[in-house]
Amino acid sequence: MHVVQDEDSLYKGHPRRGSWSVTSLSTIRSILRNLFLSIRGRRMNSSNFLLGLLLLGTFLTYLNVTRLNAVINTLTNNNHEASGLSTKGKHAVKKFAVHGKRVDSGYLAHVFEAFERLGYARVNVSDENWDVLWSHDYPFRVLNEQLVKLKPSQKVNHFPGSGYITNKMNLATSDLAYVPKAFQIPKDKNKLMDYARKNLHKKFVQKSNNHRGIRIEKLEKLDLSKNGTFIQEYIGNPLLINGHKFDIGVYTVLTSINPLRIYIYRDVLFRFCPEQYHPFDPDVVEKYVVGDDYLPLWKVPDLEKYYNDLGFGMRDSFDAWYASKGKSPESVWAQVESAIRTIYLSKETQLIESTKRFPPGNGRNFFEMVRFDFVIDDEGKVYIMEANMSPNLSSAHFPPNRLLYEQVLFNILGLVGVGTNVAAGRSIEDTGQVASKQIAVFPKECYSEKCLHDCKSAPCGLCQNCLNEETIEILKAGFLEFVNRGECLRVFPPSNRYSSVADSANIRISEETLDNYDISDLSKVNQLQVLWFRGKCRMDPAFC
Repeated sequence: MHVVQDEDSLYKGHPRRGSWSVTSLSTIRSILRNLFLSIRGRRMNSSNFLLGLLLLGTFLTYLNVTRLNAVINTLTNNNHEASGLSTKGKHAVKKFAVHGKRVDSGYLAHVFEAFERLGYARVNVSDENWDVLWSHDYPFRVLNEQLVKLKPSQKVNHFPGSGYITNKMNLATSDLAYVPKAFQIPKDKNKLMDYARKNLHKKFVQKSNNHRGIRIEKLEKLDLSKNGTFIQEYIGNPLLINGHKFDIGVYTVLTSINPLRIYIYRDVLFRFCPEQYHPFDPDVVEKYVVGDDYLPLWKVPDLEKYYNDLGFGMRDSFDAWYASKGKSPESVWAQVESAIRTIYLSKETQLIESTKRFPPGNGRNFFEMVRFDFVIDDEGKVYIMEANMSPNLSSAHFPPNRLLYEQVLFNILGLVGVGTNVAAGRSIEDTGQVASKQIAVFPKECYSEKCLHDCKSAPCGLCQNCLNEETIEILKAGFLEFVNRGECLRVFPPSNRYSSVADSANIRISEETLDNYDISDLSKVNQLQVLWFRGKCRMDPAFC
């Protein structure tokens, strides 16, 4: 969307509104003078007079049409310039670069297609003028020299310090809600033994960061001296569909860290163990470990009718099945969102510190999509298994997943402004797409005498007279993400999506809504942002 900044820019090179050229005005004066003289001298009958007026009207119409065409041409040229097309037909192409191992081997094919469909041309990473860097690997070591010199308009698909969340050991041993209890080996060996003695019915698995070789073993058979591993409690009562255990991959997008803004793509990836869970045998890992050759949802009898025959997505297919069993799918997704909020809020400080060494230090050059993998037990409790920094987006093994991956990419790129019609070399925030009226909130309070003189009290700090430039940019970014969200759902600040869902054993859902969320422990900037979304929610329920 091109916004005209002022009237002069609209009519540049053309007469301004309400003005005529000297030649046009002289011609009109000449016609009017001749008509007047003819009438005074009685040299014109009524027919000739009407003919003269008709000629004058025709001439004026011609001038108006000519001027209108000039204005249309100016607007067209301005829009072309805003989208990268000059009036001479030259195209300012937006550029993306790719970093990782064997990036042309095919596993990033859908990523390449998404950028190309959005009008991007691929360039080498060494080209410092790329608009977007898509890195499959963590880029902040290998490309550090280049990334400390980012321009405001450049975007990178990872945040510095994201390993605090995606490192499997860091996440598993974080001792957070929704994460099964885990112990770092050998450091926490004694804590593990004590926990096992108090929970004789618990089963355990030994894992490492490469997520290979997972197997349920008795505690005495596990290697309690193996560095770089952790031992985690196994969820022994998983929810089964047609007898199969499964996990749920939730595509999660971090768009800002200070303040924190998190989204998920609405649809999800279901993956099933190829072997039925019962009769259970820990020696048959295909019964309880989801591997590369998993059973896809469209081959699960109770779900394939929704997915194949009725055309629903994976999430909606599961919701229909789960509801048919008399259970609440909303409770599942409320827990999923609560779990993701919990993880990011716990790691927010580390992310902010990691980002400070990349000027200007506010993290606005970065965004990140990870996939959180969850399991559900037969009581409806949700648990986080891991977070994948660069999840698989290749449908080579399972072609029906192509649409899911494509839509994940288009929605995420749109959300962060990469997929919008912004000219090359410009950031979406400087395009004039957001005005002060779109970030204004709490009209009654801001009109009060108190807020006219007090900017420290809530919500007065959000009134126009109290906003500084930094806060204005933050609120504009939040508004643009709302506009560009597509099928992405906001997770933090929280929404009121599940306000009517009953509390469960795992979560007090009523306390996790936008209206009721306790902001007292949040940073000042996060408090202000939650209040702003509450204010927007009052004015427009779509923000709720």
